[in-house]
Amino acid sequence: MTISFEMTLDGVFDQMEHWFDENDPGLQRASDRLVFGADAVLLGRESYEFFREYWPKQTDDRGFAAHYNALPKYVASTTLTGPLDWNATLIEGDVAEAVRGLRDRYDSIISHGYGGLAAEFVDAGLVDEVHAGIHPFMVGGDGSEIRLRSPHPVGFTLLGVEAYESGIIAARYAPAPRHPST
Repeated sequence: MTISFEMTLDGVFDQMEHWFDENDPGLQRASDRLVFGADAVLLGRESYEFFREYWPKQTDDRGFAAHYNALPKYVASTTLTGPLDWNATLIEGDVAEAVRGLRDRYDSIISHGYGGLAAEFVDAGLVDEVHAGIHPFMVGGDGSEIRLRSPHPVGFTLLGVEAYESGIIAARYAPAPRHPST
């Protein structure tokens, strides 16, 4: 599974209307590689609710929106009830176990955002790569909007990095092997 997210230099995911440029050519190329290579999408409740309102209304010449809308989506939530719309299935029961089953079924699963659910997937060893788009902007604030979380230290190995003319940096990481405690 690949976790993908966009953030500012100060680690903010929200207030995207101030800093996210969906027409950035480099960002589009990276998004195309990720989404067109995916077989399924895994979302938490917040991402599902946001994307469900946004993506079905989108069209583009690349076929990106049509492809994304057609992908099967799996939603991890303890507050939603099924059935879900937008080609989505609610994950019920043990989420990590359900994701293991999805990994057996699909070659390439993408998940958007990095909150508690993503941290749980990293902790469970379910993440192959993390793609971070870092935008040259600082939102500021009290820090409550920062979502990069983990229950314990997690190391990553850099797989590759691209810098776009706009100043956006796209970095790809893999979770580093854990070292046993002594």
